[in-house]
Amino acid sequence: MKTTNSRRLRFSIYDVFSDVPMRGNQLGIVYDAGDLNTATMQTIAREFNFPETIFLMDASGPQNAARVRIFTPQQELPFAGHPTVGAAVAVGDEQGLRSIGHGRLVLEEAVGPVQCSVRFGAAGAFGQFDLPVIATPAAASPSDEALAEALNLEPSDIGFENHRPSIYDGGLAYQLIPVRSLEAIGRAKPNAAVWEEVFNENAGWSAYVYCRETVHADASFHARMFAPQAGIPEDPATGSAVSSLVGAIIAFDTPADGTHAYIIEQGIEMGRGSKIYLELDMSAGQAMAGRIGGAVCAFAEGYLQC
Repeated sequence: MKTTNSRRLRFSIYDVFSDVPMRGNQLGIVYDAGDLNTATMQTIAREFNFPETIFLMDASGPQNAARVRIFTPQQELPFAGHPTVGAAVAVGDEQGLRSIGHGRLVLEEAVGPVQCSVRFGAAGAFGQFDLPVIATPAAASPSDEALAEALNLEPSDIGFENHRPSIYDGGLAYQLIPVRSLEAIGRAKPNAAVWEEVFNENAGWSAYVYCRETVHADASFHARMFAPQAGIPEDPATGSAVSSLVGAIIAFDTPADGTHAYIIEQGIEMGRGSKIYLELDMSAGQAMAGRIGGAVCAFAEGYLQC
């Protein structure tokens, strides 16, 4: 419905972390959104009802490409992975990088400036961002029994090898829950009766469940993410959780010095298979830098009447 003083706002829908349309993670992108207030942005994000919707506006400084605000259907986030990858590709396309084939740009997010790179080719687009921070421990984890009950699992399902539940913050805190197998992770689902007692602000209200066993031979980990309090019953691909997973990889796998490449598969149980690419640079036993990226497909475009 048109309202007084309404105007048309251009939007796109991207599928992120997949090179196949209608897989990966859906992202709503609203352009030229600088004069929208927070309440209107939240309402539009609720209308899209994707895991996240982003709003692009002019950057505060000439050295940066755009300012990005990120919303779930319920709240604004300081940082998120697939919105950052999608934003990098969308802004790079707007700024003519497709004709060049590649480029770097800086996005302003609430977490701070995020360095990004994009590639365009016949096979599609690929976006990547530098980790905004190296993940650090955020809080103590609940017991295996509490985590298992909240996920409708058994305590014996929790953990594999030396991986134990942990909470890390790589720009957004997540409760990271290793489970023993694909069979176990396939049984995971939120138990509403106890969920809010176990998953709270210490872990960003989010449960990131992962295992070493994978569906695809090239994947390093298989994962699922649940955040019902944020309006995300399950997420098809969660780049910000991979940023936090870096903390667990360093703590439990102790990568040797050098650059390590990982693929995290997600969304398979939802029929929206995704692949998140992680690169991690190690030196003297410490993570010095890292990058997260993935393929991006443009799916739809049009106009909002706001």
